[in-house]
Amino acid sequence: MNDPAPSIPRHIAIIMDGNGRWAERRSLPRFAGHRAGVEAVREVVRACSALNVGVLTLFAFSSENWRRPRIEVTLLMRLFTSALAREAKRLHGANVRLRVIGGRAAFPARLQRAIADAEELTRSNTGLELVVAANYGGRWDIAEAARELARRVARGELAPDAIDEDLLGSALSLADLPEPDLFIRTGGEQRISNFLLWQLAYCELYFTDTLWPDFGVAALQQALGSFARRQRRFGRTGDQVNAGGSSMSLESAPLPDGTTDPDSSGVRASSA
Repeated sequence: MNDPAPSIPRHIAIIMDGNGRWAERRSLPRFAGHRAGVEAVREVVRACSALNVGVLTLFAFSSENWRRPRIEVTLLMRLFTSALAREAKRLHGANVRLRVIGGRAAFPARLQRAIADAEELTRSNTGLELVVAANYGGRWDIAEAARELARRVARGELAPDAIDEDLLGSALSLADLPEPDLFIRTGGEQRISNFLLWQLAYCELYFTDTLWPDFGVAALQQALGSFARRQRRFGRTGDQVNAGGSSMSLESAPLPDGTTDPDSSGVRASSA
């Protein structure tokens, strides 16, 4: 896979919101919106592949979505199963690798098999990595990572004092992938809804009123244009970013008077 242009995110994460409202505005059942949303997924996956985006993560079904009406949940499970069966070969032909994260044990057995089959079919592909978050929650992800580290401590493989941010991050669902650079939420809501809570720490957030079934290439390009105009600082100043960053240590950093020696600036530590 070729490297993306500097203005193209390595990893895009999307909350695909607005399927139900899209259907209601057309006097259609909510499920019609979910079916239309599958078409939008296909278009966005194709566009991200063409742009050499490395990873695309889609929030398909949250751990809170089980609270929806039973008939809607049942239809969503069927749609997920049929879409996987239908799209797996298409993804494989496009060199897309599929991965599903979340608590899949809660899904019907047929859906679990469809997930496993699609992942196996595309496992060796080297193009876009398509991650589908299903029965997923950011808090669940962090709790699962904490439980895994606790098990390692209990087995004597890990000292509790050795646990730090890097180690916890290494136990999360997407530990082997770059963290998202751009988060997109369609449908007008401006919240992250328990999605990739750890991984979105330094992500650029983009919210659009466009409903997910209407989110196509043009809408994606608008989001990418917004991303390209932003300055990502990661704790640095704007001047540092414009200068290409700085690895200067505190000891060698110039003080306001131009010196690097605190004592020579007239500022001295008082003795106790």
